[in-house]
Amino acid sequence: MTADPGETPAGTAGAVTAGAGTADLTLDAKVAAADIPPELLAQSLGQYLRAWLARIRTGNSGVLPVVLAIVIVAVVFEVITPEHAFLRPSNLVYVFQESTVFMVLAIAETAVLLLAEVDLSTGAVALIGGVIAFKLVQQGPGPNWPWWLAILAALAICGGIGALQGALVALLRIPSFVVTLAGFLLFSGILIVILGGADSTVSLNTSVPNQNVIYEMVNGNITPVVGWIILAVVVVAVGSTMVLRTTARRRQGLVVPPLGLTAIKIVLVAIVGAGVVIICSVNRGSALKSVTGVPWVIPIVLVLLGAWTLVLQRTRFGRYMYAIGGNPEAARRAGVSLPAIRIGAYAASSATAALGGILLGSYFYGEYSTNTADPGQLVLYSIAAAVIGGVSLFGGRGKAIHGILGGLLIGGIAYGVSLLNLGSLSTPLEYILPGGVLLAAVLIDVLSRRGAGSVTGV
Repeated sequence: MTADPGETPAGTAGAVTAGAGTADLTLDAKVAAADIPPELLAQSLGQYLRAWLARIRTGNSGVLPVVLAIVIVAVVFEVITPEHAFLRPSNLVYVFQESTVFMVLAIAETAVLLLAEVDLSTGAVALIGGVIAFKLVQQGPGPNWPWWLAILAALAICGGIGALQGALVALLRIPSFVVTLAGFLLFSGILIVILGGADSTVSLNTSVPNQNVIYEMVNGNITPVVGWIILAVVVVAVGSTMVLRTTARRRQGLVVPPLGLTAIKIVLVAIVGAGVVIICSVNRGSALKSVTGVPWVIPIVLVLLGAWTLVLQRTRFGRYMYAIGGNPEAARRAGVSLPAIRIGAYAASSATAALGGILLGSYFYGEYSTNTADPGQLVLYSIAAAVIGGVSLFGGRGKAIHGILGGLLIGGIAYGVSLLNLGSLSTPLEYILPGGVLLAAVLIDVLSRRGAGSVTGV
């Protein structure tokens, strides 16, 4: 039986940790050199922490840089905008809503970056997906499709667009930069045609239940009581999944993460979730109209995060994506169908981008026009968010959570700059600050790979 790439036999772990005084050093060296997640080899929480620190010393710091960057950005804008109180609950909720599109598009871009490719058409494809969904739910001369069928149709059409571009890259071996740049220009023009002209607008009628559902995806809220119930269900589900998987691995004689680490992860999920629900439960409306509750977009993004995490870390398709991004020739010799995986990745990426386009229209109060968003800016921000979050431009390294964190950082910077009221300087700063953070993220990625290479070569 072939062992799962992410699983290490218990005997191997025993050999790694054998020997008094040298066990932890051997563990640290193996984790740092082979880029192995420390939970696969650590037998105790102490060993895990030492192995984690060893990875950080070699430059493989995971989400730590972007988390620190988010904290720094929040603190800085809180200090320099005291009259607006950046960390006020209403502002934090708005930041997440504004960051939603960047998060979803960053996840879409991650699927392609993992292959060491790039998709420059993400922004244009996202807008096409949003306009298609909005058009399909229109009444009167419109098709008046059910909202769920309109969303599925938009995802399917954009998925087909991605598959076509992936086929050009994988089968004809045209550089992805060229294919997707052509796609960006082509779909930007098609977008105007679908809208009905450069000055045309398509809007949702919130009095129509079918259209109001799409409008409420970003602007609607879950009541605080239901929010707490959903949080309890999520914590129980996540905790049960971790415990059951750990138990199953132990029965198969495979290495399992330390029990303390599993408990810490469950507690962190509960704490973060409780913090989100508490923040969203604070009234962010006015004395005349109370606005409380978790925005619907938060569970939507969490479901997307869970789905992509499952695909990338628990399926053969996801493992093959990492393999191709890490070493395509080795993956080919191992029997991986490179064209099929690449086409599938591009299709999934474009379908995810379509969801981002639908959320974008909902965020702008259910209205789509050629002025809703610049497809060029969207694709630049999506790539920047993915890389800033921790996805490598060189392929083979990255997770869905990296897109979430990177998108949150981009959205936080954009909203913080808008609070400064700098007039004509606001727009340049919205590019300068993310650009500087992006450059720092790429430098960290390059230096970490050089560090890993030097460790491996020792």
